[in-house]
This record gives sequence, C-alpha cells and structure tokens, in this order.
Amino acid sequence: MRFQKTHLLLAGIGLFAFSLQACKTKKIVAKPNPPVAVEKPVEKPVEKAPVEEKVETPAPEKPNFNFANVQFEFNSDVLKTASFQILDNAAKEMKKDPSAKFVLNGNSSAEGTPEHNMSLSVDRANSVKSYLVNAGISGSNLSVKGFGATNPIDNNSTEAGKELNRRVEIKVAQ
Repeated sequence: MRFQKTHLLLAGIGLFAFSLQACKTKKIVAKPNPPVAVEKPVEKPVEKAPVEEKVETPAPEKPNFNFANVQFEFNSDVLKTASFQILDNAAKEMKKDPSAKFVLNGNSSAEGTPEHNMSLSVDRANSVKSYLVNAGISGSNLSVKGFGATNPIDNNSTEAGKELNRRVEIKVAQ
C-alpha cells in the first residue's frame, strides 16, 4: 500500500510540474506606435445638395414550374440516378415561391395487379415527397396522389413505354 501511495504521489508531482511549464506566461513585446501624420489645413469644400441615388432592386425571378417527370426502377419506389438532378432543380424552383402548392401524381406501368400498381404509385409519390422535404420544401405544400397504371403516357406493350410510365409528375395544385 505504501509503495502504491509513493508512486501515486510521484506521478501527481510530475503532472503538476508539467502543467506549470505549459502555463508559463509569454513575454509581451510592445508594438511600436505608428507614425503621426502632420495635418495640413483643409479647404472647406463647397456644399452641394445631396443627390438621392435610386437603387434598383432586381425583380424577383419567376419560378419555372414546368418539371420533368421523375423516373423509377422497375417494381420499386427507388429513384433512378437521373431523377436526382430533376428533383434538385424542382426544389430550387419551388423555393422561389414558398406559398405554391404542388400535387405529386404517382404512376406505374401495367405489370402486376391493379392493387399492387396503385400501392406502388403512392409509394413513388411519397418517395418524391420525402426527397423534396429533405431538400427544404414544406411538406404541407405537397400532396400525394396515386394513379396506378390508369394514366399511361406511352404504350405499355414495349419496354421503353413501360419505363416512361414508371413516373411521378409534379404539378402545381389548382
């Protein structure tokens, strides 16, 4: 026990000595005074009436609410990589008019049952809503609707047509 106290006391003294070295004050070197300028007599200028300058504030930029469709992977509410740029642009334009209300219309291609497609279209619209809310858009300005496969924009018999039908449309609410 005595051996342990001795070591503990030595360690405490070492830490104290170390901390004293760290706390030493630094010497303060006085800065030289700047040279004093000799003032010359100043002639009094002729006073003129103040002229008001008109500062033109730029007109607020009108938002462009003509958004491209947001595309999705097959049978999923996962956004395609190309959709991120579309959503970033949409968020930027929506922030220009924070009072504007929008409807997110979810759609799907014709594969699967009508019930599954309706659920998938709502999930896709909610995925877009989540992205926009995370980008700073108020969730109260966004409403979600699902249409399933009832509003195709292209033929569902081709793969390219089905791909175009897997979308969310962002429309201004009326």
